[in-house]
Amino acid sequence: MTKDTQQTKMKHELGLLDGTMLVAGSMIGSGIFIVSADITRNVGSAGWLIAVWLITGFMTLTAALSYGELSAMFPKAGGQYVYLKESYNKLVAFLYGWSFFAVIQTGTIAAVGVAFSKFTAYLIPAVSEDNILFNAGSIKISAAQVVSIVLIFLLTYINTKGVKSGKWIQTTFTLTKLLSLFGLIIFGFIAFKSDIWNANWTNAWDMHKLSPDGSTTSYTISAALGAIAIAMVGSIFSSDAWNNVTFIAGEMKNPKRDVALSLFFGTMIVTIIYVSANVVYTGVLSLHDIATADKDRVAVAASHVIFGNTGTFVIAIMIMISTFGCNNGLILAGARVYYTMAKDGLFFKKTGTLNKSGVPEFGLWIQAAVASVLCLSGKYGDLLDMISFVVVLFYVLTIIGIYILRKKHPDAERPYKAFGYPVLPAIYILMGLAFCTLLIIYKPEFTWPGLIIVLIGIPIYYISQRNVKNEDEADLVS
Repeated sequence: MTKDTQQTKMKHELGLLDGTMLVAGSMIGSGIFIVSADITRNVGSAGWLIAVWLITGFMTLTAALSYGELSAMFPKAGGQYVYLKESYNKLVAFLYGWSFFAVIQTGTIAAVGVAFSKFTAYLIPAVSEDNILFNAGSIKISAAQVVSIVLIFLLTYINTKGVKSGKWIQTTFTLTKLLSLFGLIIFGFIAFKSDIWNANWTNAWDMHKLSPDGSTTSYTISAALGAIAIAMVGSIFSSDAWNNVTFIAGEMKNPKRDVALSLFFGTMIVTIIYVSANVVYTGVLSLHDIATADKDRVAVAASHVIFGNTGTFVIAIMIMISTFGCNNGLILAGARVYYTMAKDGLFFKKTGTLNKSGVPEFGLWIQAAVASVLCLSGKYGDLLDMISFVVVLFYVLTIIGIYILRKKHPDAERPYKAFGYPVLPAIYILMGLAFCTLLIIYKPEFTWPGLIIVLIGIPIYYISQRNVKNEDEADLVS
């Protein structure tokens, strides 16, 4: 084998700790510090606030344990895209990959990048979103948007230098933010106020809509289910990206074992942190204070109580560390999906090549470009709300794929089998479909736009296949 050939192969640089840190680091961005405000407005009680996070955690853990079987069967780059292709066909896999590129991954990168900038502004006011650098009517560019784009390009550049560089940043920053979050939780428990705790938990399961003025609105049973689904949009967004480790399976040292274990350990750690953090919120802030936190920054309000006047700076530094590490994981993993799609003739051909460091550099840069456009548009938040429905729908389809593959390939090697099969995967499928159905009924503006984004991929798929066919015919003629 020549040196040049060796350079075009992905390098097996990642171990179990790296995989676990990628799962945890990609999941923990800015959501846990913010979305509990909207959840509380929708459910109106401490019990249901924690229940929403527990339901989301259960779904995430169940899905992760189910994905372990698929990751062990197909231990290569591409992850969920590969699982959908093997279970169904190229079209279904492409629709996932297209949605992933158009908004799921790139929109998340943009949202996390802007969150980094917003909290950096606590320490450096000049980079605030209120500091408008360019104003041309409807087009406004703030310092926060510029900083977020610089961050995206910096991390993209680092990741073009090889998976080892990205892995070092991911492991270091994730360990730092995990320790910081555990510290916040421990100090939060110490700062518990018994009067606030008792008031919040007296009628813990009285679900209602909580308005900013303190008034409440009761739900019918069906409306209550809709409120839970709407509340879960935030918790699911905060818990998403757990499957990123499956995209880089081709660079794991022992993918048949370590991808499944990384999924389990990473999602378990994050679920414990998320539930504990929300218990802390209910121990130091009234439900009204949680629901009406300035710009939904619940963690900032809690930190003021826990750490005093320095709380704002403590939480700002924590979120900067959190979002920096989160974006590194998203950027590192995302390009591997485009690489695998290109190998199947379903994406830009150049995306299917590796640079001398063994990484899909072109895929990294086009991902950065789309994420930067979304940063400038200011529409990433709306897009992510719209796509939450689609994200869960693809998770459901992927887990259904376990049953399909058991039937299609009963004798295939399965180093790891889905925990609790067939019951636990079936429970996830039912819960996922219930979530999607309730969103269709109660929040159609969260669902139809997301479906439209997916469906736009259908003509793009057939155009790409026609172009591939024409290229193949031209090669035969020549």
